Parts: sequence; structure tokens; C-alpha cells
Amino acid sequence: MQGDQNRKIQERLGFRIGDRGTHSSRTIMLAELRLLLDSLPQDGQKSDYLDAVTRNNILGKRTVSTRKYSAKRLSELYGLDSGIPLFRAMRFFWTAGKEGRPLLAFLCAFARDPLLRFTAPAILPLKPGETVTTRKIEAVLAPSVEGRFNQSILNKVARNAASSWTQSGHLVGRVHKVRSHPEATPANAAFAIFIGYLEGKRAQRLFDTVWVKLLDRPVEEIAHLAADASRQGLLVYKNVGGVIEILFPDLLTKEEQELIREQG
Repeated sequence: MQGDQNRKIQERLGFRIGDRGTHSSRTIMLAELRLLLDSLPQDGQKSDYLDAVTRNNILGKRTVSTRKYSAKRLSELYGLDSGIPLFRAMRFFWTAGKEGRPLLAFLCAFARDPLLRFTAPAILPLKPGETVTTRKIEAVLAPSVEGRFNQSILNKVARNAASSWTQSGHLVGRVHKVRSHPEATPANAAFAIFIGYLEGKRAQRLFDTVWVKLLDRPVEEIAHLAADASRQGLLVYKNVGGVIEILFPDLLTKEEQELIREQG
């Protein structure tokens, strides 16, 4: 019962749970996301985002069906709804600078696409310069989807995931994918910490989550980035005698704060 309740809370906060995801057909769609967010103000509503894609064709798609398909996939990956805390936060941090946007998009998509999350063990343990193949990603992915995909779809998910990890900066190369480090900014650190905050983590535990691990930086450097983010007004970060307090006073409603506390 507690598990079901937690799942409902996590989905309300913006996470997508289960074994289905957008990477069976698309990548994180970074280029499309940039076009869309650049076309609308930060306080845009979901209907505004959908209209921009389907009616105004901001993405330059040739057919109405392709426009609708793109809108659906972008909604799956990012929510496109200011009522969803995860998207609201990403949209807020998006304004902090262009350098961190690829990783912001990836963090949000990672929280909302189980298929992308399943591929992490094929990428994160690699050292810079090591290569990863589609076959290795498939091997890591297969047990998590329990035979639900045939070989063709499994291969497509693996290729899409490899592209997404490349768009984020974790991999480089077109044909041969090589492990690299993404560029991490104070906004990226703030968003990674925020996602852990949504899960109910607090204090030092906020620096020991998969979201922070995706930044590919030592904890000490993440702390420095968090302090920089605090100076920029992206979060409230206090470290008094080793006792850490991090708050997001402008990003969550009282109701959302209560939902976070209700998680077991």
C-alpha cells in the first residue's frame, strides 16, 4: 500500500515509473526542445506548448500527424506543464544559461523515461575514453524489459539511448561512442539536487543520488557548484559546521511540499 502511494506521489511530482518509455521511438529530442522553449515564455501553459508544435509548427514538421507525434513525445519526456514540479524546475533553471541546457534536458528525461534509466549501467561506470557499443547497451537493457521487446525494438532503444547520452555530453562520437564528461554548471547541480529533493532526500543525502552522479563530478565539486547556484539565486544552500541545508522556496507549493513529506 505504501509503495502504491509513493508511486502516485512520484508521478504527481513528475517522475514516470514502469518499464515503458519514449526511447522506443525517439531520443531526448534536444534540438526540438530548444526550439520549443525558446519560442515561449517561462510561464507558458501546456496548451501553449502543444499549440506551438501542432498549430504554429515551431519545429518545422511537414505534416500535421508528425507535429502531433512530436508534441506527444516531448510531453512524455518533459511534461510541458508548469503544474508538474519537475518540468517547472527545469524551465526555471533553463534560463540560467545555454551551457547547461543539454544536461538539464537529460536529467529531466532520465527522470521521466524508464527505458533511458535502464541503460545507465552501460554508461556511468565507464572511464573517460572507454567505448560502449549498441550491443552492450542492449545486454544491460534486456533484463529490465523482460522480453517485452523483439530484437529490432531492443536495438532501436539502445541506439536512441546512445544518441541521448551523446546529446547530454556523457558520450562523444558518431559511430564509435566514447565515454566523456558532460559540461556541468551551477544550474545543473541545482536541478540534480532538486530531483533528489523531490524524492524526499535531505542534507548530505542530496549529494548521494543517481541525479548527482549524472553530473560526473566529485562531491566536493558539486558542493561548490551548489554554492555558486545559491549565490545566483537558484536555490538556498547553507553549510554550517558541516550541517547542510538546501531549500527551493520558489519552486514548490505548500501542497507539493506536503506530498514530498508523505513519501515513505
